[in-house]
Amino acid sequence: MATEVKLPRLGQGMESGTIVKWLKSEGESVKKGDALYELDTDKVTQEVEAEATGVLLKIAIPEGEVEVGRTIGFIGDKGETLVESPGGDSTRTGDARVQASAEAPDSGEKPAVAPRRDPERDEGRAASTNGSSADASPPPRESGGRLKASPLARRIARERGIELSQVRGTGPDGRIVAEDVERAEAQPAAAPAAAAPVGEVESRPLSNVRKTIARRLTEAWTVPAFQLTVDADMTRVNALIAKYRELNPEVRVTVTDLLTKLCAQALMRHRDMNVQYSEDALLVFPSANVGIAVAAPQGLVVPVVNAADRMSLAEIAAARGDLVTRARDGKLRSEDLQGGTFTISNLGMYDVDQFIAVLNPPQASILAVGATRDKVVPQDGELVALAMMTLTLTCDHRAVDGATGADFLRTIKAYLEAPGLAL
Repeated sequence: MATEVKLPRLGQGMESGTIVKWLKSEGESVKKGDALYELDTDKVTQEVEAEATGVLLKIAIPEGEVEVGRTIGFIGDKGETLVESPGGDSTRTGDARVQASAEAPDSGEKPAVAPRRDPERDEGRAASTNGSSADASPPPRESGGRLKASPLARRIARERGIELSQVRGTGPDGRIVAEDVERAEAQPAAAPAAAAPVGEVESRPLSNVRKTIARRLTEAWTVPAFQLTVDADMTRVNALIAKYRELNPEVRVTVTDLLTKLCAQALMRHRDMNVQYSEDALLVFPSANVGIAVAAPQGLVVPVVNAADRMSLAEIAAARGDLVTRARDGKLRSEDLQGGTFTISNLGMYDVDQFIAVLNPPQASILAVGATRDKVVPQDGELVALAMMTLTLTCDHRAVDGATGADFLRTIKAYLEAPGLAL
């Protein structure tokens, strides 16, 4: 009996996801753990692994938005044939079952599966044939003001930079389907000139990631928070990084990597800072899981370096490099974003001297890091020029008291000015 491939729940609160593309074709062999398809959630786009070994007998849902738990395909043994339930369309209802084929089980032939048709594209082709697109009215909006468009049409429009509000829908009730978007792209180049006249406001629909960022930051803004700021002498850190790069040229160590290591050590020294806040309890973690804020094309994401307190500087640099690369390529997995106990947000590379970072709930603290500047400061009764960096710690006052946060920040400053204390 074949195994149904169901859309998994990859995170708390996930109700649906969008299948971007399948990485295996019908009739292709699949091993458990192989990347099977790409799934877009409100947090990341990630590859989902197969949970069974066999042959991909059928792709029930090629792409588009799907509810959690719905059957999207079937994996079975070579030679099995899909048998549809009476009166049912397995592609839409998931009612298909599989039985062993009696003929030539070892012939190596692909399962006898009827060719897939995309009803959405058929919809658009029929409308085009009838000539309805020429006089169709602009697509209506749903009750929330959102244009009526299929998930596939939205994805194609997003990938090709087409504004849905400029596309006429030919689907039911004026709904925009994939053919409408492709037809709009193929039209003469008059559209781009008309799309951006002087003074016209451009409307960009919010992506799933941007909606999540908006929701989480709005929640964070309601948290009673306080900020603490110190300046740290970076002379020894800069020398340490330069020497490390000289001795280990294959490892690109950065200030963020060293900060991750030092903050992890400080979190282990100040366990009351290594917490997540919940309504009923403070969750105190046994390891420092340090999140690093990354400006990715799809929006701000915070992948986590787990157990950074137990990692070497080179291991942290490698982990950070991998996470940042996958974040910018849209390849993060849901587990990359979970379990963080502390976050570092470094805007020094943008020449920002000082800023206040917004908390990343349920984490109780976040460190904002500015650029390193040469400043004249008093030292041993004299004025000297030192490489100084400004650090601002934001804390959730429900979980962290002011003195606790101040003591923690003092430790970070001490570690930065004498890295050997932590390494």
